[in-house]
Amino acid sequence: MWLLPALPLVGALVLLLAGRRSDPWGHLLGCATAIASFALGVALFFDMAGRDKADRVMHQSLFSWVPVAELQVDFGLQLDQLSMCFVLLITGVGSLIHVYSIGYMDHDPERRKFFAYLNLFLAAMLLLVLADNYLGLYVGWEGVGLASYLLIGFWQHKPSAATAAKKAFLVNRVGDMGLAIAMMIMFVTFGTVAFSEVFAGADGASDGVLTALGFLLLLGACGKSAQVPLQSWLGDAMEGPTPVSALIHAATMVTAGVYLITRSGPIFDLSPTAQMAVVIVGAVTLLFGAIIGCAKDDIKKALAASTMSQIGYMVLAAGLGPAGYAFAIMHLLTHGFFKAGLFLGAGSVMHGMNDEVNMRRYGGLRTVMPITFVTFGLGYLAIIGVPPFAGFFSKEGIIEVAIDSGGVKGVVLGAAVLFGAGLTAYYMTRVMILTFFGDRRWEPSLGERSDGEFTALHPHESPSVMTAPMILIAIGSVASGAFLALGGRLEHWLEPVVGSHDGEHVVPVWVITTLALGVVAIGVAVAVRQYAGRDIPVVAPTDVSAVTVAARRDLYGDAVNETVFMRPGQQFTHTAAVVDDKVVDGAVGGVAVLVGGLSSQVRRIQTGFTRSYALYMLIGAALVIAAMLLGGAL
Repeated sequence: MWLLPALPLVGALVLLLAGRRSDPWGHLLGCATAIASFALGVALFFDMAGRDKADRVMHQSLFSWVPVAELQVDFGLQLDQLSMCFVLLITGVGSLIHVYSIGYMDHDPERRKFFAYLNLFLAAMLLLVLADNYLGLYVGWEGVGLASYLLIGFWQHKPSAATAAKKAFLVNRVGDMGLAIAMMIMFVTFGTVAFSEVFAGADGASDGVLTALGFLLLLGACGKSAQVPLQSWLGDAMEGPTPVSALIHAATMVTAGVYLITRSGPIFDLSPTAQMAVVIVGAVTLLFGAIIGCAKDDIKKALAASTMSQIGYMVLAAGLGPAGYAFAIMHLLTHGFFKAGLFLGAGSVMHGMNDEVNMRRYGGLRTVMPITFVTFGLGYLAIIGVPPFAGFFSKEGIIEVAIDSGGVKGVVLGAAVLFGAGLTAYYMTRVMILTFFGDRRWEPSLGERSDGEFTALHPHESPSVMTAPMILIAIGSVASGAFLALGGRLEHWLEPVVGSHDGEHVVPVWVITTLALGVVAIGVAVAVRQYAGRDIPVVAPTDVSAVTVAARRDLYGDAVNETVFMRPGQQFTHTAAVVDDKVVDGAVGGVAVLVGGLSSQVRRIQTGFTRSYALYMLIGAALVIAAMLLGGAL
């Protein structure tokens, strides 16, 4: 089991330490370690599947890690049904993205370093999902943050990329503080940070402790999974190379928050308040991201907003407890296929368009990039939820459990998830039309690379080293949903870890399916009517509604964070600095001044003249006699 994260970690270390000497073969080693880790994961999966349900959890304690007084933490790994899902997703999709990167980064002089960072990310993400305690999870959590920072800012010569990397790193630190404080509360309350012991003792903890833990864990999840209010970094993170977007910000890293909530299910299940907070965050974010996606002309930022929205679906489902955990993970897995495929398709388009990302300058690319068109189109059908593609089964399950939550809650959540499905169909149809259909809005003589130099623009299909992974991922976009859903396969697989739920449907399933498909059809129809068969201006019109303006500006997420958090934080820091300077340092300095002043006055008594000392003695003796006489008289 320990080899799963060790293989890519060794690959990263070799590539970073070998330096330029590994340039000719660095990308091959990076791919080999990822593929080897996937092969090992598959072998472990079949070994686990061949065991009885009660014997499927595998533990491995490597060494005593933190033996400090009462805090005893082993560096241990745990492979169960939940972590196995993530292992296969991370290594499987990750390996295909590694292979794709060989072609995408072919001409980059730092390609060897890029593959080292990809390997480092895989190792950190695998540690995150394999740790058997929160401290080990936290190490992987921070490792993922480091690798994300390095990969987003890989082209650091671009100021926008360097800024985006710092933004992602700092926003995630806010969420990481929530996870860190949660671990402190766990140790104080339970005397341990091990999953098994924390969950076993959760029944005896107070409601206040459980609610505090739930909110702090949710804060950590919001940072990694780009959920409101810590969502602002995800769109800017598209400044990194496109394989980074596919691996980190579509298939794996942003799902870490969903894993954290699902893994911590025994805590959330005992705190209805924390569960409701999770549901609210998920519902708000799924609509937040969908609205933003409707107005983006940058193909990668439109997909980033979509990622934010789809993760919102997963978080909402996870907040519904045992009824929703399995569907949250199912949508996470299907999303890993179709969103990675969409990002790789976007990278293929950019590869053929000299890194152009503005969809208003695309059009008609289906004829010159047929493989990209088909694979991207399959991902499109999957994400909008058209049967029998993958997204239909996972999103349908989330819509069902949302409505089945019953009462006003069920009505509100049902409306949110259905409206989000309609918006998804709209903005993804818009992406398809602007990119692959309509008139060609590019001129061969007007190509421009990201470094500002003009070159001839001749859109073309990507090489086979890029299209082959796209085809394999597209197969997952088509088949993974039915494979996981039919017969309740994934639900039964996860049941020993996340529990089971046998509630009745408030609304018949066929009614929900009809509503969902009807909403999707409306979203597609509106986008077709608005964009198909019409002239698309290369420059986005400015005479648009206030909602469109707000969506183009990410619904003012940065402005809100700046106003609510950053400016008050700056003011607090300034005030604290003034207090420290004037009050704390002032008090210390005042004592020094007082002592110095007194000493300068007292030292004047030391004149060195005998007559002065005799006078002082006479005065002192007179005062003593006077005091004695006064005391005797009283």
